[in-house]
Amino acid sequence: MLLGAVLVLILLGAPGPASAHAALKHSDPRDGTVLKAAPRHVTLTFTESVSLLDDSLRVVDPGNRPVRTGQAGRADGRSDTVRATLPADLPKGTYTIAWRVVSADSHPIAGAVLFSVGEPSATVASPAAPTEDPATATLHHLARYVAYGGLTLLIGVSVFTAVTGGSTVPLRGLLPAGWWALTGATAALLLLRGPYERGTGPAGALDPSALADTVTSRPGVALLARLGLLAGLYFFVRRTTVVTRPAVVVGGVASSVGLALTWAAAEHASAGIQVPVAMTSSVLHLLAVAVWLGGLTALLTVLYRAPEELTVTGVARFSRLAFGAVTVLVVTGVYQSWRGLGSWDALTSTAYGRLLLAKLGAVLLLLVAAGLSRRWTARWLRAEEGADGRHRGGLRRSVLGEFTIAVAVLVVTTVLTGTLPGRAETESAAAAPASGAAVAGAPTASSSVVPFDVGTPDGRGKVQVGLTPGRVGTNSVQAVVFGPDGGISAVPEVRLTFTLRAQDVGPIDAGLENKGGYWGTEDLRLPLPGTWTMKITVRTTEVDQVTVEKDVRVG
Repeated sequence: MLLGAVLVLILLGAPGPASAHAALKHSDPRDGTVLKAAPRHVTLTFTESVSLLDDSLRVVDPGNRPVRTGQAGRADGRSDTVRATLPADLPKGTYTIAWRVVSADSHPIAGAVLFSVGEPSATVASPAAPTEDPATATLHHLARYVAYGGLTLLIGVSVFTAVTGGSTVPLRGLLPAGWWALTGATAALLLLRGPYERGTGPAGALDPSALADTVTSRPGVALLARLGLLAGLYFFVRRTTVVTRPAVVVGGVASSVGLALTWAAAEHASAGIQVPVAMTSSVLHLLAVAVWLGGLTALLTVLYRAPEELTVTGVARFSRLAFGAVTVLVVTGVYQSWRGLGSWDALTSTAYGRLLLAKLGAVLLLLVAAGLSRRWTARWLRAEEGADGRHRGGLRRSVLGEFTIAVAVLVVTTVLTGTLPGRAETESAAAAPASGAAVAGAPTASSSVVPFDVGTPDGRGKVQVGLTPGRVGTNSVQAVVFGPDGGISAVPEVRLTFTLRAQDVGPIDAGLENKGGYWGTEDLRLPLPGTWTMKITVRTTEVDQVTVEKDVRVG
């Protein structure tokens, strides 16, 4: 039951698909440039190492016909650079480089770069395969959240039971629930990995070639290792009592570290700067979260189901362990924040930094709630015989508050794992061109009004998006949010991406910034004409948000 509550809170509170951890740092030719002669190569450099797909790099000519390129590969053996050769006789006009790769932290990313030979030219859109299947992305994200919840229960409940030395009867269902949740989610992630990377539908999970590619990739190997560790833990979770023999304890600790490593080895800690330190920090951080939040789940369960089975000495031991876990969380969290941000300015100028500030606020509240729980435990230790019930009741209320805030922290943490770090965002922005190539044709503009409803009493409204000039090349975007009363509403965040499904281009992040009363940018590059899908995400509070879509025609 508690597992279900945790998952509901995570799924309702967490945003939808977020930006991945790699970003395009540099392209040759540069985006928007006009060249006198045709280039012989196309080279893309990213902020971290990337993996290639079968169609990672495609070039489209001015008539929207595919250009026959060489096989995309590494440039100079560098894992963060992709290169493909071009024909020697490219005619004049504007060309589009559409790319899709997998970043080192396992997230697929996509985008487009525009360059011209001789002079810019207009292009005409033609149909092609869709860029991404939303059902696959949704299922993949759901599986990730369930996996986090399962790991938390599996490790946290085991540690709590071993530390307190109490009866396992009230917790009998939590340990198997955690094991099944983590095992099922891991199997789903393994099957969905192929279509998730390629942007195809869920049916692609049954494609033998996609599965074969997955099991030889780093994320696939990590998922297989996780399944192997879980198979070894199966007979342990079936027991009704926790065995505390030294050999079993050592095996449990080793398995827990191994499970945490399967996350660190496939996500952002495995790429970027200081990889060994980052992976160690990531493992410790994840284990500390599992011990604390999973232990809170176990403590809350016993307090409600069988409070008489709790002993004050057992609760005191867990309280000291939880304090140690908090210390580890603070130390590793500070390091990971520095590694992800790169500068103080990124704390307020990037989405990653703003999410980090939200997490910091939630952690401060969590520490206050944890302090209250420790005070109730101390009072219980000093209490005279017969006062147990009163102190158990106070502890139950404080632990419930602590648990609720801890789930909110886990929500923000999960979102952070899928958000472009401030360091990468800053590097990408610094390398972006100041302006793009001009495209012939008179300027036009489009304005779209899209209603939204996040499901809360004051969570309805509409967002008006203006796109100027609404043509191929550089555009400016202004997004204004109106509340239920029709007045302009100040919201924490508005995100906007553009996808040309007919040409398998995108999603291209508009990179909106808060301009004070509205959200906007002057540097949105749209490389091709056609019907683009705008995906607008409006966050009305720290945990409430909704994503809506609207098609817009680009001339």
